[in-house]
Amino acid sequence: MKMLRNLFFALLCVMPMLAVAQGENPVKWEQSVTDKGDGLYTVELKAEIGDGWHIYVTDPAFTLNPTTFEFSSSEGVAVEGELRSLSNAHLVKDEYGLTSSGQEGYFEREAIFEQDFKVEGKGGEVKVAISYQACNVGTCLSPTTEEITITLGEATAPKAEIKAVKDAAGSGSLWSLIIEAVLWGFMALLTPCVFPMVPMTVSFFMKNSGSAARGRINASLYGLFIIALYTLPIAILIIITRVAGGDAVTADIFNWLATHWLPNIVFFIVFMIFAASFFGAFEITMPSALVNKSDAQSDRGGIGGIFFMALTLVLVSFSCTGPIVGSVLIKSTSGEVWSPIVTMLAFSTAFALPFTIFAFFPSLLKKLPRGGGWLNSVKVVLGFIEVALGFKFLSVADQVYHWNLLDREVYLAIWIVVFSLLGLYLLGKIKFAHDEDLKHLGIGRLAMAIGVFTFVVYMIPGMWGAPLKALSGYLPPLSSQDFVLGAQSVAPTAAATSSDIDNPKYGDFLHLPHGLKGFFDMKEAEAYAEKVGKPIFIDFTGHGCVNCREMEARVWADPTVQQILREEYVIVALYTDDKMKLEKSDWVTAKNGDVLKTLGAINANYALTRFGVNAQPYYVLQGKEGAILGEPRGYDLSVEGFVEFLRKGVEEYNK
Repeated sequence: MKMLRNLFFALLCVMPMLAVAQGENPVKWEQSVTDKGDGLYTVELKAEIGDGWHIYVTDPAFTLNPTTFEFSSSEGVAVEGELRSLSNAHLVKDEYGLTSSGQEGYFEREAIFEQDFKVEGKGGEVKVAISYQACNVGTCLSPTTEEITITLGEATAPKAEIKAVKDAAGSGSLWSLIIEAVLWGFMALLTPCVFPMVPMTVSFFMKNSGSAARGRINASLYGLFIIALYTLPIAILIIITRVAGGDAVTADIFNWLATHWLPNIVFFIVFMIFAASFFGAFEITMPSALVNKSDAQSDRGGIGGIFFMALTLVLVSFSCTGPIVGSVLIKSTSGEVWSPIVTMLAFSTAFALPFTIFAFFPSLLKKLPRGGGWLNSVKVVLGFIEVALGFKFLSVADQVYHWNLLDREVYLAIWIVVFSLLGLYLLGKIKFAHDEDLKHLGIGRLAMAIGVFTFVVYMIPGMWGAPLKALSGYLPPLSSQDFVLGAQSVAPTAAATSSDIDNPKYGDFLHLPHGLKGFFDMKEAEAYAEKVGKPIFIDFTGHGCVNCREMEARVWADPTVQQILREEYVIVALYTDDKMKLEKSDWVTAKNGDVLKTLGAINANYALTRFGVNAQPYYVLQGKEGAILGEPRGYDLSVEGFVEFLRKGVEEYNK
C-alpha cells in the first residue's frame, strides 16, 4: 500500500501549487468620453493587453481575426465619421500566406481607438460590441465579444458597462463543464477503442481477485489508478508550464497516441495477443521476478499488476478520448488553473466507474454455485470480440497513412468471418483446447447465437455499400470501398461545375462522404467561395475520429442536410491527423518556430491558432473576409439542430 500512499502524497503536494487565482482575460477594455462642444463627443476605447499577448488590427487585409467594433445608438445619438486607430501596429510577414496583404498586423501592450458621435437634445446611449481574439506565442483564446454601454449628453455623466459574451467555443460555467465531462466519461465506454478493455478487465480480475474482500480492494485501487493517470499528469504539466513560464501546454502527445502508426500497431498486436490468450494458446502472467517479489511482500504484490492494467486502459483509450482530453488541455493555456484539472477529474471519475464495477464483478462470480467450463466459454467469446475490435487500431493507421490495406470491404469481410465463427462456437460446432464437452445447447447460448448471426446478416449488405449506420464509428469510410451497388455520381449544381471543385488539391487521396464535392485546402476553398458567393462550411475532422464518422453517417446522411451543404455552402474538410508529407512550398512555420511538414499538422495548427480548438469534429461556418457566422458546432447527433445551424449561417451570410 506504500505506492498508493505515495500517490496521494504527491497529489497533496500538488494542491497548494494549484491554489492560484484563476487566470483572467489578458485584455481589459477601458473607455473615456471627451465633450468637444456643439454636441460632438469623442469616445476613446482603450485595450490594456497583458504581457506576451496581442490582439489583431481592424483591417482584414492584415489578419484573419480582425478586431471589430459594432455601434448601435439610441435616438438622439448618431455615429460621426470613421473609427480611428491611434496606436502603432506591429507588422510582420504572414508565414501562413493567409492574408491578402502578405503581412500580419497586431497590437501589443495597448491599443487605442476613437469614434466621434453627434448628440442632439439631451442625448442618449451608445452600445459598442467589440469582437477580438487574444493570442500569445503558441496559442489563441477563443474569439470574444464584449459589450460596452456608454451614456452621452446632459442626462448623466458618461458611464460604461462591460458584459462578456459567451465565446465561440461554447465554454460555459465550471459546473456545465463538469456535467459535460461526466457525460463524456460515461459515453466513452461505448467507443470502439474503449469497449474492448471491458473483457480484458473481467479476465484479469477473474484470475486475480482472490477473496471477496481482496477483490473489492483491488477493484477500488483499479478505479483510483485510472483517475490518477488521467488527472495527475495534466495537473503536473499545467504546473510546470506556469512555473517555467514557457509555451502553453498542447495536446500533441495525445494526437500522436491516437493517430501515429506505432502506438496503433502496438495496440493492435496487444489485442491479438490477448485474444490468443483467451483462446487458450498461453497464459499471460507477470515476470517471475515480479511474482517472487509479490510472494515476499504480499501486501504490495497485486498493486503492480493493477496499475499496469489501469495504465494499459488509459493508453489504449486515448484513440477515442484523446480529442476530449486535448480540448480540456487547451483550456489550460488561457490561464484557467482549476477548470481543466477539475474537469478532467470529473471525466476520469465517470470513465473509471464502470470499469471499477466490472472489476468488482469477477469477485462476485466466485460466489456463484456453478463454475468450470462456462468461465472458459466467456473468455473465448471475449477473445473473438478482441480480434474484431483490435482491427480498429490497424484501420486508423491504414487511413492516416494511406496504406490502402484495410479498405471497408476487407474490414467488413474480417468482421463477418470472425462473428460467424463466434456464432458457430456458441452452437458448439467449434471447440478449443480448454472447452468442456457441450452435452446440450442452453437457452442462453442459443439466444446469443441468434443475436450474433443476426448481426452477421446485418453486415453482409455492407459488402455492396449499405451504410450500416450502427457501425459507422467502427468501419472505414464508405469512400474506401471499391464497389458500391447502385452508386451514381451526383449531378453538380450550376455553381459547382468549375474544374476547381472537381479536382481539388489533395483530392487524389481524400474524399468527402455521400458524394459531396468540396475542398481539402483552406486557401483553395476561400478563393472558390469568393468566386461563387457562398459561405464556407469548415469541417475539422480526422481519419481516426470515431465521432466524425458517426456525424457523417447519422447527420450528414439526412437529405435536407445534404441539400443545404450541396447548394448553399462551399465545403472544406481539414484532416488534422493526416500524415501525408507535403511539398516544401506548402510547409508552414508555426509561431514557436517548428516547421510543419504534414497535412494533418498544418491543419491542426490552423485549428488551434485560428479557433483555439484541438477537437474533432468541429464545424465552423465562415462568411466574407473570414467572419464567423454564429457559434461553431461540435459532436451532436441532432439532425434538426444541424439543419438550423446551417440555415442560420446562410441567413447571416446574406445580411
